[in-house]
Amino acid sequence: MNWPSHGSNPQYLYESIDIPMPEERIDFSANINPLGPPRELKERWGNLFQFISDYPDPHSSLLKSKLAAAEGIKETQILVGNGGAELITLIGRMIAGKRVLIIQPAFSEYEEACRVNHCTVSYHQLEPGDWEFNMEALSEKLKVADAVFFCNPNNPTGIFYPSSIVKELVEKCHFHSCLLIMDEAFYDFACDYQSTVPFIGKDSNVVVLRSMTKMYSIPGLRLGYMLASERLIERAAALKPHWSVNALALKAGEWCLDSKEHVRLTKKLIRHERERLVQFYRQSDFEVSPSSVNFYLLRDPSVDVQLPLFRFLLEKGIIPRHTMNFPGLEGKWLRFAIKGPKDNDVLMEAMLEWRKDR
Repeated sequence: MNWPSHGSNPQYLYESIDIPMPEERIDFSANINPLGPPRELKERWGNLFQFISDYPDPHSSLLKSKLAAAEGIKETQILVGNGGAELITLIGRMIAGKRVLIIQPAFSEYEEACRVNHCTVSYHQLEPGDWEFNMEALSEKLKVADAVFFCNPNNPTGIFYPSSIVKELVEKCHFHSCLLIMDEAFYDFACDYQSTVPFIGKDSNVVVLRSMTKMYSIPGLRLGYMLASERLIERAAALKPHWSVNALALKAGEWCLDSKEHVRLTKKLIRHERERLVQFYRQSDFEVSPSSVNFYLLRDPSVDVQLPLFRFLLEKGIIPRHTMNFPGLEGKWLRFAIKGPKDNDVLMEAMLEWRKDR
């Protein structure tokens, strides 16, 4: 079966699995803020029209200035991109032909970007259950790797690994002259996040990727950024197409960075709903990953591959994210975004119905 490689766009999922798509449905497959875009962006949306009649700033100067001030780094250590996907593509070109290690399970586009650039790809697998990092085993693999991808908080488990592990990984990558690409697309959903920016120095081999589309619910605009040493930013920027970030996305990004209250309210909602969902799942004999962000993995331990549960939910208009293309998972889990209380209630009702029929 030709499984869709991403969440969202459910029409392709229903086509591939040959189920009629219900008119009413709730999409849990895309990890987007359930509160939607910030109020500031909604109120000023009409003002964006004026920016479509001229070319966007190719240097993203105003947005980079705000990001640099927020992170305490130079603007020359930031590269703004057309979503995280463009930045991952640029990194794939930077490391073309190299030996790449991917800490799995992870976002599928890491491997896609590496394969198309003729990299040799290997895995370090986080085992389901405790999802421990196993730094000793990883260290052996770093000896023969030129670059490593590490998604933290992890997608799809939602687990956030502490700064002690990040620090040790940075040190080991430095020792083995291995480029470390840390994808922090969901960092701003983690309540106990500790900044990785101090690891980005003048001669650092660390790249941090961030997305603005998840927290601020603007995936249709496509906006992300890379933090790294000036040397690495220059290399990536040289590979970047002209005008890849449109003017509306740049201006929306500037306004979103002013939305501190939006971030606070989002974290509060996600924490409350996550705790409520986890309690329900444990009482109903489902297994759930110990997520710290706005999504989680779930499985019914009474079945191995979760396809029966997956089909059951799709028929009810509830759309999880399959894990058929996550190495190490291969359909044995389903991923769900955390949405608002009403949608989460619908999901829990469906799960109770599933459980009664088993």
